[in-house]
Amino acid sequence: MAVYNRRSFVNALGTFSATAFLASMTRPAWSRNLDKALLAAEHHAPEQLADDEDFWYYVQQSFTVSPELINLNNGGVSPSPKVVQDAMKRYLDYSNEAPSYYMWRILDQGREPLRKDLARIAGCSAEEIAINRNASEALETVIFGLNLRAGDEIVLCKYDYPNCINAWKQREMRDGIKLIWVDLELPSEDNDYMAAQYIKAFTPKTKLVHVTHVYNWNGQIVPARKIADAAHARGIEVLVDGAHSFAHFEYTIPSLGADYFGTSLHKWLAACIGSGMLYVKKDKIAGLYPLFAAPDAKQDNIRKFENLGTRPFFIEQAIGKAIGFYDMIGPARKEQRLFYLKNYWMTAVKDIPKVKLHTSLKPGYACAIGVVSVEGKTPGELDNYLFNEYKIHVTNVNWENVHGARITPNVYTTTKDLDRLITAIGEFAKT
Repeated sequence: MAVYNRRSFVNALGTFSATAFLASMTRPAWSRNLDKALLAAEHHAPEQLADDEDFWYYVQQSFTVSPELINLNNGGVSPSPKVVQDAMKRYLDYSNEAPSYYMWRILDQGREPLRKDLARIAGCSAEEIAINRNASEALETVIFGLNLRAGDEIVLCKYDYPNCINAWKQREMRDGIKLIWVDLELPSEDNDYMAAQYIKAFTPKTKLVHVTHVYNWNGQIVPARKIADAAHARGIEVLVDGAHSFAHFEYTIPSLGADYFGTSLHKWLAACIGSGMLYVKKDKIAGLYPLFAAPDAKQDNIRKFENLGTRPFFIEQAIGKAIGFYDMIGPARKEQRLFYLKNYWMTAVKDIPKVKLHTSLKPGYACAIGVVSVEGKTPGELDNYLFNEYKIHVTNVNWENVHGARITPNVYTTTKDLDRLITAIGEFAKT
């Protein structure tokens, strides 16, 4: 994807008018400073900016995160930058002036441009993108909408997200389908091994494979395309859970080989809480039933998946500002920074006695998310210590063979924040 070039944009406008100049002067200092930082950085490669604390300090100023604690659980839900918050609040006020008029006749008109913008960063057609509220809704639209019969087999993994696992178990209970479970030893730095565990589970009865692109438990990146290619060679459809990968690192949805894909936009895109996206490959739309009934359930129009009734239009339309912020930073810059931050703290603690890492340090196998544990201590004890003693907010994981505290920085996280984390882990390991 092309890196956002603000200088070219300004040059295209020509000379500033007096009105434009005054408007720029009334913008908050953090916004003007970020503009300057972006201009200064535009000729630097993304990897050169990854450890540039001055540049990322100006990005941090775009957020309103609490100074009272260090939030390192951005994998759960990310805060939105101020520009997104302001847009949502403005649209909410606008809606309340006359809801049925401003929501349905005015704000709703922004959905098609928004659909095109989401498709642009997803690398697909706008006719394959539906806007909804979160990854669970998107993925369960597919899980409950597929035409499956008793005896049909679904391949999925023990590390898939619980909402999806429960949805598949409900179909198993109601429809008699058969769930085939893949198990993995994590973390892994062997794509052939991970893909093989899925592929060997395929049989002539397999109808679909459910692939989680990034496991929320420890940040493991799964070789989705390798699995998808093997599945398609056998006539098997592919559903990809992209909740923790979309706008986290660079890829396009078609590059994964997905027939169906769901994600939350309030995670790595930093859109408002309660926004998500569903992708359905164009030739699959007609055969998938919508989760919420549409006038024609078998039409091949992606919009049939958006019959949610009255919903918060002000949240939906603010997604556009999140896309703008994402473009402004640049996907490659963001990926490099997130990978740098994860490796910064993990490298610093990996040799501390009793400390164990559960996430790879190598590129391609993890990006921002990392998990750490301390021998002889529970994940909950580490979680509580970090918060009570250092006011560092994380979450703890106890799932299959992953047990530890999950640490998830974001673009507003500084190395000073992580230095505090490193100190805290070291102190805890001594207790």
